[in-house]
Amino acid sequence: MIFRQFIYDDLGCGSYLVGDEDAGVAAVIDPKLDVEDYLAMARYMGVRIEHILETHNHADHVSGHGRLAAATGATIHIHRLATPDYEHEPFDDGWELELGCVTIRAMHTPGHRPEHTAFALIDRARGLEPWAVLSGDTLFVGDVARPDLAVEKEEGAHGIFHSLHDTLLALPGECEVWPGHVGGSLCGGPSMDMKVSSTIAFERRHNRLLQLEDEDAFVRAATAQLRPQPPNFQEIVAINRGPLRTGGLDPPPLATGDIERKQATGALLVDVRDDDAYDAAHIPGAVCNPVVRAGFGTKLAWIASRDQEIMLVGEGDADAAHAAQLAVSVGIDRVAGYLKGGMRTWHALSLPTDSLARIDVTTLHARRQELQVLDVRERQEWEEGHIPGSVHVPYHDVSGVPAGIDPDRPVAVICASGQRSAVAASLLALHGAGHVVHVAGGGVGTWRRNGWPITQAETSVTA
Repeated sequence: MIFRQFIYDDLGCGSYLVGDEDAGVAAVIDPKLDVEDYLAMARYMGVRIEHILETHNHADHVSGHGRLAAATGATIHIHRLATPDYEHEPFDDGWELELGCVTIRAMHTPGHRPEHTAFALIDRARGLEPWAVLSGDTLFVGDVARPDLAVEKEEGAHGIFHSLHDTLLALPGECEVWPGHVGGSLCGGPSMDMKVSSTIAFERRHNRLLQLEDEDAFVRAATAQLRPQPPNFQEIVAINRGPLRTGGLDPPPLATGDIERKQATGALLVDVRDDDAYDAAHIPGAVCNPVVRAGFGTKLAWIASRDQEIMLVGEGDADAAHAAQLAVSVGIDRVAGYLKGGMRTWHALSLPTDSLARIDVTTLHARRQELQVLDVRERQEWEEGHIPGSVHVPYHDVSGVPAGIDPDRPVAVICASGQRSAVAASLLALHGAGHVVHVAGGGVGTWRRNGWPITQAETSVTA
């Protein structure tokens, strides 16, 4: 039996290649947009990819099923309720696909989406019970799927409860759990683990939400702390349900003049270098979103309008081209290209640059009386504790100078680590704040650990 997991780190997505080496046949489950990994593994193992299985219409990333089908001639399979517009073979609960000695069995597990299906894996050379389940977006390591991406959240949570207790938890305790996402994805809750697999027995004992056997209590808990929905998730679902996309992912190179002309007509320029390089010198009007940081695609989808052309600039060409692939993976289609030669070219031509002031948390504390503070974490983080007197706007909602911030006075932008504040500080400068300071190398947690005042639930305390 062949079994390989592939993790798409930027979005925390898991996909799988399953097959039988002796029979020379394999299937890919939930393929990412860049399909070369599957093709390379199939060549290495000497098998043909004849089937593509989708657990559901994904809401956080564009599937690679069209590109993989074009490359291999494989048949795409998805549950009947998905009703996609592309050619496929629909299946129902209990459907089985045989790949030599391997059987893949469909287990309909609605809730996250009505069509959602998990896949039990049976290796008949070893036994007739499932040894693993590809749980998709129903059960994760340490958490369960979010219920609010297809139906009303309470309805979705009731569906997930029954899919868990009536279907997945009925599998043998030793059955391995291989999820569709790991920590960092917006498709699950805050307890999602970075661990790539688990077992039914371990999750039954240690997954907090699985301890709730009362359905109403489960629904309340599953809907109590939902994070922001993935940006443009409805558009991504529409792409994944629509006609197959088979084209390449390579954007065109742009000259410096192209960058300036397109900026003048409203295109968004995204600088994908590390934030320290951006702070030191960047093209005027560029927004910071480092491609080496987790969640590049998600952040880009938050800040980029679908009606706006996107341009990318890196240190050179490779990082910008990689960023373009990640952009397309989250449904950002209007990538006009990347600056050929990156910032090296811009500097070599002595073209103008801007910069951002950059400080650490200790310096922020020392300068607290002169600096306004903008906290760009999520609402729940803010409510759990923030710097007294700070203004709160999540980084993805910075679309101007926020109320409570004087654009003519220095403003320090802070988050938990310096990553989200890098994006927000650049957006704040883009929207007219005159003196923006990026708090890097730490955040509100660092402030708290130093014992400096924190406001929590309307009460000022010292951590």
